Amino acid sequence: MACRGDRCFSSCGFLLLLWCFEVWNFACAVRSETSEMVSIVVPDDSTGQRDGKGYRRLQGCPHCMPGKDVEITIMYADASGSLKVHKVNSKDLSASWMWKNNNDEIPVNPMGGLWKEGSFKPQLSESREKDQPSADQHQQAHSISSEKLKRLELRQKRKQKRTAELIQLSKDAELRMKIATVDHSLHFNNTLRRHYSIWRRDHRNHDRDSTLKLMKDQIIMAKVYASIARSMKNLDLFGYLMNRIKENQNAIREANSDAELQKGALEYVEAMARVLSFAKEHLYDCSLVARKLRAMAQSLEETIIAQQKKNQFLMQFTTTKIIPTPLHCLPLQLTTDYFQQDHTSKELADKAKLEDPSLYHYAIFSDNVLATAVVVNSTILHVKEPGKHIFHIVTDRMNFAAMKMWFIAHPPLDATVHVENFDEFKWINSSYCPVLHQIKSENLKQYYFRADHPSTLSAGDENLKYKNPKYLSMLNHLRFYMPEIFPKLDKILFLDDDVIVQKDLTPLWSIDMKGMVNGAVETCKGSFHQFNGYLNFSDPVIADNFDPKGCGWAFGMNILDLKEWKKRDITGIYHYWQNLNKDRNLWKLGTLPAGLVSFYGLTYALDRSWHVLGLGYNPQISPSDIEKAAVIHYNGNYKPWLDLAMTKYRHHWTKYVNLDNPYLRVCNIVL
Repeated sequence: MACRGDRCFSSCGFLLLLWCFEVWNFACAVRSETSEMVSIVVPDDSTGQRDGKGYRRLQGCPHCMPGKDVEITIMYADASGSLKVHKVNSKDLSASWMWKNNNDEIPVNPMGGLWKEGSFKPQLSESREKDQPSADQHQQAHSISSEKLKRLELRQKRKQKRTAELIQLSKDAELRMKIATVDHSLHFNNTLRRHYSIWRRDHRNHDRDSTLKLMKDQIIMAKVYASIARSMKNLDLFGYLMNRIKENQNAIREANSDAELQKGALEYVEAMARVLSFAKEHLYDCSLVARKLRAMAQSLEETIIAQQKKNQFLMQFTTTKIIPTPLHCLPLQLTTDYFQQDHTSKELADKAKLEDPSLYHYAIFSDNVLATAVVVNSTILHVKEPGKHIFHIVTDRMNFAAMKMWFIAHPPLDATVHVENFDEFKWINSSYCPVLHQIKSENLKQYYFRADHPSTLSAGDENLKYKNPKYLSMLNHLRFYMPEIFPKLDKILFLDDDVIVQKDLTPLWSIDMKGMVNGAVETCKGSFHQFNGYLNFSDPVIADNFDPKGCGWAFGMNILDLKEWKKRDITGIYHYWQNLNKDRNLWKLGTLPAGLVSFYGLTYALDRSWHVLGLGYNPQISPSDIEKAAVIHYNGNYKPWLDLAMTKYRHHWTKYVNLDNPYLRVCNIVL
């Protein structure tokens, strides 16, 4: 790298060295034996090119005569900007160079002699002579149109402009360029391997599993012929086929590409091919083979369906029926302290604030103490005036003491927390709440719990995912009774217990909802999450009242206008549709379908950045979407407090959990 003063010209110097013989118009002078100086210019189209005869050309030397030595003096600017002089004799140039006289357009050979049309023919082998194009073809290929000449001139100007820019680069600009280059090299993705060149697409092997697929196909056909051979009492061929099948299966094992196959796999392929050829000659019957393949496909389909049902059953068993021991310990420890320390008469909230419509009110319905604490903590950390934020937490009788004890021991700054037990709501009874009546019905018990085998999977049951105990919890349906629970409030923000708040939610209360009741983020993308995915449009009651292409929305972060709620009688609409669905013909269980029909035409679409869903089931969520979201939602089975949680999303939740908390340490909660 050459430096001059405080400037380094490493970048431009490298370019100039590459172009030193190409950019001859910097300064050229030719001195003959009589010391006469002449100029020589390399034309733009000579860069790496030759004329029709295969010779390089130099133009602008009218005094160059054949048979005379010409001393060429080249002047150019080096990397530091200094002028340099370099001399070369024409006799030292290779025979492929020639000068073209601008006056008479006669090619001049620097070694002596004129190149005339037809005066010279390279000595080529016979085979190469046949491949040489004609002179007319050479002239046609070498001809330059005016458009091409303009492009060449523009390209040359751009090169010169770029060179000037590089020369005039400041020290800071060059340093930034170097840093950017180093950073780019550090982050270069070199994960693509096993190719001749990662830059050449034609060297990539697009059939990395062609041999593996062939072996699997051979195994299928071998099983077909083995079945036929056994039915025809050809036991020798049956045994031979079964041996080949075992060999190929052992060679494949858990391979996903040809590179993972065991050594000698091709030998197994050839051996199997010979056996299949022999079996085809002796056993092939088109209709019989077709029946065998059809039977195998049907059997495989039934196996896959049964396996899917088992997976769903085990997933539900893990996520909902079994409480991890540490999470089971936490409410027990809190409940014990609540009664031992005699907090039964202690109130957490200022009752005046609980009914003040000018404040910001949140509703959380949950039986999970740790999850509820995380929602409250994450919300409070992002608000400007915590004292104006009121959290209304409703839980069941079993977790009421634990929930109260947690917030007695961990009050959230200046915010107000009010914990209630929904079993104390006298208006919740089976005569008023249709869903409560349905939950207690024998019909629903039979749907959930088979009398003979309550723990087994029934054949043909295609709705196993709806047999989740959470659908039997009244906590899920309390969201349809907001005016009954909060009669003095005008607006309330509903939050699920599996969300994280990342920004201040206060602006939601000032959104003009255009007379709508429910403010929610729409979830439909294309044909996904439309009404026809939740409701049974084969039933005329649904088909006559709703649009199958209506866009679904999300429960979990909803701003609810309780004044409009009362005016529209949303609870009455919910009761109407819930009664019609007592036999589960309109939709299966769950609160989202009931919400879609109850708030139909009364939902205001919020910007998607307010609520991002899917962190409990979708591994493809964009990190930028998560970062921009005000609320992220772990809806799905992979909750962040379970061992099943997706590692890539879990840290968003765990950063709001203080693992040094005495209760968490006693219960050995490690996340």
